[in-house]
Amino acid sequence: MPTVREVTVELLRELGMTTIFGNPGSTELPMLKELPGDFRYVMGLHEGAVVGMADGYAQGTRQAALVNLHTSAGLGNAMGAIVTACHNRAPLVVTAGQQDRRHLALEPMLSGRLVELARPYVKWSNEPARAQDVPRTLSRAYHTAMQHPRGPVFVSIPMDDWDKEASPLESRAVSHRTAPDPESLEAAARTLRESRNPAMVAGGGVDRCGAWKEAVLLAERLRAPVWAAPVWPQAGFPQTHPLFRGHLPPAQAAIAQRLSGHDAVLVLGAPVFLYYPYVPGPVLEPGTALVHITEDPQEAAYAAAGTSVVGDVALAARGLLELLPEIDRELPDPSPEPPVPEARTPLPVDYVACELARRMPEDAILTDEASSHMGITGRYLRTSRPGSYYVTGSGGLGFAMPAAVGLQLASPERRVVCVVGDGASLYAPQALWSAARYGAPVLFVVLNNGQYAILKAFSEFIETGKNIPSLDLPHLDIPRIAEGFGCGAGTAERPEELGTELDRALSSDRPYLLNVMVDRRVEPLV
Repeated sequence: MPTVREVTVELLRELGMTTIFGNPGSTELPMLKELPGDFRYVMGLHEGAVVGMADGYAQGTRQAALVNLHTSAGLGNAMGAIVTACHNRAPLVVTAGQQDRRHLALEPMLSGRLVELARPYVKWSNEPARAQDVPRTLSRAYHTAMQHPRGPVFVSIPMDDWDKEASPLESRAVSHRTAPDPESLEAAARTLRESRNPAMVAGGGVDRCGAWKEAVLLAERLRAPVWAAPVWPQAGFPQTHPLFRGHLPPAQAAIAQRLSGHDAVLVLGAPVFLYYPYVPGPVLEPGTALVHITEDPQEAAYAAAGTSVVGDVALAARGLLELLPEIDRELPDPSPEPPVPEARTPLPVDYVACELARRMPEDAILTDEASSHMGITGRYLRTSRPGSYYVTGSGGLGFAMPAAVGLQLASPERRVVCVVGDGASLYAPQALWSAARYGAPVLFVVLNNGQYAILKAFSEFIETGKNIPSLDLPHLDIPRIAEGFGCGAGTAERPEELGTELDRALSSDRPYLLNVMVDRRVEPLV
């Protein structure tokens, strides 16, 4: 009879999970024993970077990614990244080695309450009751992670299970999509048909469900301007489309004001709504109908207003297109192009973003974690195709750099660019080593303003005064950190240096970190 390891290897092959993201310890070594040649092990130097790379890889391939962590210590180190993966709806099968079953009752060193530790931010957390249950548990974990709304799952595996005997598993298929209720969809279409001046808000669920084409057709059918949902983890609409109007601010009163004048709002693949600072006000202006399409039942349950329809966003959008007639009204005027920024020293963020946008390949993939500058960079670094823009869905830092490496491994034919703040770059710098080790030629652009500018903006907004400690970041030599991890690196302080450095970085076939010294002006929070 085959062993647990042998049955699991065949299962992972069948499921397409032959890339393992990990940082091994003693309790994981039995799993990695005699790893087959068709498997790839991608190592990270910190568990947060490991999960971040897997998150990017899973989103880039649109398939579950396999993660292997070191018992409770490694899982604890990874929890912040798992929280982000949960909010990103990234399908991850996260495993960790538990201590040997034969002395677990004595609570030996490296044993831990792994299932309880992971449970709050995964869809399912389990430790198999018997060694022979490990392959079936991993099969269930995969299908749970892939079922919409997707997300991470966790399996704790005692280290002595791998050499035990197990029965082979039969191949099986599981549908991972759920269609929306037809009557609810008809009611939603009726609201939109009766609207005279609708608007649309697109979120990450559009990209997750492969609904870009349908979102564009819906907006054009409705003759509706389209806003990006506040802090979208993925782009849900082409930002170069004439109907695109930019990003909604993450504040209640500001969103209501921005959408005022519209008698109906269709929110597609996003929460209603994701707020950041508390700014009291109506969800929408009185008299505005709201139709909400989401793949997440919980997102529908806590929506602040409107009628929610739960189901696969692409299937729902196709259903609406079948129910909505062609509408005879003028298209809204397109938004004006952003102004050409001024070249000066210190470098303005809009100038840096504009110069980067002029040079980036058309099919480039962008990860963005320059939190205090997103309102500026988003006007120039515009996405025109699906699967091209990724941001942390949790608000936690440390996602963009490892996710960029995972995305580059998932799409080696496309160039990945990571725009990150100087503060954010220090939350997962270990990703630089993995980029160099596995030949992922990511361009990391650090917008260095020597401070936590987003916290200064928030402090000004809530009027806490200027005496908050530790919001400045002096004496950081970020290029030397990158070089120490094996990446190329450079610095740009003046306009003439910026173009030269960007050209050098984008022509390199190795990962490159460009440290751009930008002005220290703090942008308003809302």
